[in-house]
Amino acid sequence: MALKTFLKVSSLAACVVAGLMQAAQADEVKTLVAGELRVGMEVSYPPFEYYEGDKVVGFDPDVSTELAKRLGLKMSVHDTRFPNLILGLNAGRFDTIISGMYILPERLEQADAIPYAATGAAIMVKSDADVRPATAEELCGLPVGMQQGTSWIKKLNDLSAEYCVPNGKAPIKVNEYPTTSEASQALLSGHIKAHLEIDAASKLIVEKSRGRLAISSTSSVYPQVLGIYVKKGNKQLLDALEKALNEFKASGDYAELLKQYNLEEA
Repeated sequence: MALKTFLKVSSLAACVVAGLMQAAQADEVKTLVAGELRVGMEVSYPPFEYYEGDKVVGFDPDVSTELAKRLGLKMSVHDTRFPNLILGLNAGRFDTIISGMYILPERLEQADAIPYAATGAAIMVKSDADVRPATAEELCGLPVGMQQGTSWIKKLNDLSAEYCVPNGKAPIKVNEYPTTSEASQALLSGHIKAHLEIDAASKLIVEKSRGRLAISSTSSVYPQVLGIYVKKGNKQLLDALEKALNEFKASGDYAELLKQYNLEEA
């Protein structure tokens, strides 16, 4: 009887201590709204983030929720168009961006970032397409669609000017769309001949196309690292998120999450 009582008291004490530590940690992490981690993401980008009814689901919401939990905070999603995410971060609309965003030098001039996953792009075409580019170089002469704000726009324009034209090939015609779903629709309707998108997202788009689309690239195009972005100078939150991410990785659960979404560790 005494042992049972002791175990109950010990368990209760452990819960109280854990609660106090969590509360203390929440007090230590300064965010725009006390007790809340406001996360900017464009919620039209499966499998990274998308709606199932009214619920936001996907890799980034899963990561964001876990990081917030480890900081003793509640996570909230702030749906923002991809090209406006860093603007929104610096305007104080949210604390961080976790939205499948590559770490690029031009972005690091505007915000700080923590590597959290790695992936490349895939080239999608219509399943019955005669032209099926396997590499970026094979996009010469084709109208190619991408979401606005993606890093591949510059890369393909540079490829067009530095490779296609000097080698006597027609230039790449880059078409930008507000969302990746609009780029996919343009591909299906024949307005473009190829659609460039992150590997994991491409696989899901192809699955949902019911056989109308296919991936023609044979390996990842322009592989890069994805980052969690924080406003420049907000070292306190940057360090807290990095610590929480490292703890998440150490638990082994993060590796399982990456595998689930066909991503690699940064």
